[in-house]
Amino acid sequence: MTHFSPSQLGDFAIWYLGFLISITFHEYAHALSAFRGGDRTAYHGGQLTLDPTPHIRRAPFGMVLIPVLTFFSSGWMMGWASTPYDPSWGRRYPKRQALMSLAGPLSNFALAFVALVILRVLLASGVFVPPAALSFSHLVSAPDSDSPGSILAALGMFLSIMLNLNILLGLFNLIPLPPLDGAGVVEGFGPKAVVRFYEMLANNSMAQIIGLLVAWKIFSYISGPAFSLVIKLVYPDLTYT
Repeated sequence: MTHFSPSQLGDFAIWYLGFLISITFHEYAHALSAFRGGDRTAYHGGQLTLDPTPHIRRAPFGMVLIPVLTFFSSGWMMGWASTPYDPSWGRRYPKRQALMSLAGPLSNFALAFVALVILRVLLASGVFVPPAALSFSHLVSAPDSDSPGSILAALGMFLSIMLNLNILLGLFNLIPLPPLDGAGVVEGFGPKAVVRFYEMLANNSMAQIIGLLVAWKIFSYISGPAFSLVIKLVYPDLTYT
């Protein structure tokens, strides 16, 4: 039987809280944009809420099982959720569908911005200091007088995860390949020939699987520069390569 240390369980709790907030905001933004654009599907399905419970019920594997498995196998989390919408509404109002698709990534960038501002303020005031080694979940450190398990250290880890995770979620979902949000943006604003091609891909499950695999490959070239950008935003005077 596998045993996990209190430190691992604590890190998991912080990671999962950041993951849950990020995914829930993303799906809520989709639902809110669709609702304002005239599609009540997500509203009637219960997804127009910041309560994560309906989103978990809709995607229990992506919201619970996969995040748990990926964290304890690799030390970081991945997962997914989805917001229902009416495809016929999207065909009638392609630009509204594009805005709905765009709303999710934009919500992630908004969360990242809030986390960045808080980190910069707390660094400037001396509440946090630069860590000995920068990492995805440790952009800042509590002062030496605080133990690694302190509330302040947990807050620093949470804010680091919120900043990095939401930047990556926003960028990944903007890759213009189905079934990602970027494809919906292209469908709404692209030329008719491209829209017809994307609609064909959207109705093909194999094409969506291939799209995810290709997007993941593309993302491997994006994630490194994105982390470098995050470091530059947190520490403008630091040279990081």
